[in-house]
Amino acid sequence: MPLTRSKRALAPRAFRFGFACLAALGCGLTAPSAFGQAARAATDGQIISPTLLAQHRGGTLRLVASASGGTLDPQINYTAKYINLFAVVYDGLTTFKKVPGPDGNTVVADLAENLPTPQDGGLTYVFTLRPDIRFSNGKTLTTADVTASIRRIFKVGSPTAGSFYSAIVGAEACLKTPATCTLKGGLEEDPARRTVTFHLTQPDTEFLQKLAFTHAVIVPAETPDHDSGNVPIPSTGPYAITAYDPNKFLTLGRNPAFRQWSAEAQPEGYPDAIAYTFGIPDEAAVTAVENGQYDWMADAIPMDRLGELGSRYTAQTYVMPHAAMYFLPMNVNLPPFNVQKARQAVNYAVNRKAMVIFYGGPGIARPLCGMLPSSLPAATDFCFYTKEASPSAPAQTWHSPDLEKARQLVKESGTSGQKVTLITANTSIDLAMGTWIRDMLQAIGYQATLRPLSSSVAFNYMQNSSNKVQIALKDWSADYPSPSNFLDDLLGCENFHPNSDSSINIPGFCNKQIQTLMDRAKTDVSLTQQQTEALWRQADRLVMEQAPIAPLIEKDTVLITSPRLGNFFYTTVNQVFFSQVWVQ
Repeated sequence: MPLTRSKRALAPRAFRFGFACLAALGCGLTAPSAFGQAARAATDGQIISPTLLAQHRGGTLRLVASASGGTLDPQINYTAKYINLFAVVYDGLTTFKKVPGPDGNTVVADLAENLPTPQDGGLTYVFTLRPDIRFSNGKTLTTADVTASIRRIFKVGSPTAGSFYSAIVGAEACLKTPATCTLKGGLEEDPARRTVTFHLTQPDTEFLQKLAFTHAVIVPAETPDHDSGNVPIPSTGPYAITAYDPNKFLTLGRNPAFRQWSAEAQPEGYPDAIAYTFGIPDEAAVTAVENGQYDWMADAIPMDRLGELGSRYTAQTYVMPHAAMYFLPMNVNLPPFNVQKARQAVNYAVNRKAMVIFYGGPGIARPLCGMLPSSLPAATDFCFYTKEASPSAPAQTWHSPDLEKARQLVKESGTSGQKVTLITANTSIDLAMGTWIRDMLQAIGYQATLRPLSSSVAFNYMQNSSNKVQIALKDWSADYPSPSNFLDDLLGCENFHPNSDSSINIPGFCNKQIQTLMDRAKTDVSLTQQQTEALWRQADRLVMEQAPIAPLIEKDTVLITSPRLGNFFYTTVNQVFFSQVWVQ
């Protein structure tokens, strides 16, 4: 559905004068108060039961997005657009409990019968597979599928191979030469007993959570050791991918081989099919969901539509908590941001209040000074880069930008006048923020340009060092609720892979002192929770002193559903859990 002429014409003009207007915050743009007050902030999702299933089973759940999410390979794809969808398609040895509310952070057994108790001081985990589970192609799940799938994580260059699974014995060799990966000494299987044993080089306090993440799902042993691209891989969940055209659609149908083995791990689904349509811009998608043409949209809701949701569509609108942020990764290996003072200048110059407004207002976003959103343990509790503050004398919260300090740092860095290109996705929110940031870069002394890319390719493009991205605008959310998902994932030495689309350390940052702190927080089982959180806070402060990233805002998730969608079911890890909503 096309945009109206007025919205399409007015938005770019507003973005162009954004810097001058928002720097002073005097142009009258405020968050829609009705939205913050009226939008629903809780879910009443009901767990599946035979009675509910009989009443609501059937129909097609209709999803919409401006672009597809890329590869169908679950061990490679790292976009929320597909990872949350894969949660009803694939299974791992463990998973997160499929319930609304905080209990959704709990790890439970999935393809394994039970959660194993760590042995040998946290170095050994023995999993026993559930019997008689089949893939969607009819093949029975075996221990060989499990060991082949774990090796495949390294062979296909999964984005989290280093950060999540490097503690497995043999992983170091696999990271160096993926094609010959065997994980020798790290995996043992006993087909007769249906057991798979993992041996670790050091304890990993989050190992069960990492096995619950999508990149560790179990696929058939014969799956090729390369990106499957547009070809779906057989699955064990209640749905299987039946058709895909990355330019037009993605279709899921019921997996004929599925049987429910654990309602808390992988419940049977209500819809008979899930149909994803691509190519509908975010503005048009909002209208289409409001009117019931689609049931849910993947893209962030543009700021100029939030007011109407809060005043006219409150029964269909939800504001849900999720550990997520927007940030500016800066390439520490390329001018001008290979100079620390240039990176610090950007942190001082960013008007985080303006970014809050662009996202939708203080009801759904807040300024963020460090790497850890407030919903996480060890959340950031300092602010270096705000007026009248510094790394040696931080403030407690962000107050305002300091353009004078930023301009001075640019001059001191010797980078004034250099050309800078900012990469963003081409969604409404990213374009609005990106245009403002481009103007800000110009105001502090750079020759800045903005280069928007399709949201289906922007993230991969930012990650690949061959593209020589100097600075980018990106959003990020937790794979599971831990500080490691923000500090180690985004800035860990093991997550920088030159010339690869799977290099989530976009700045190419590696600091041995910080890495040592993060590694201890992840592996030292003798630490109390308070001691572990203290290590993450220390790492957060050291990271922000080096400033490879400029955090902008932490954000809640704003969702709109169609009038016919029932049993809104939101989990803290997978967000809307598509198998448990009703469309019938």
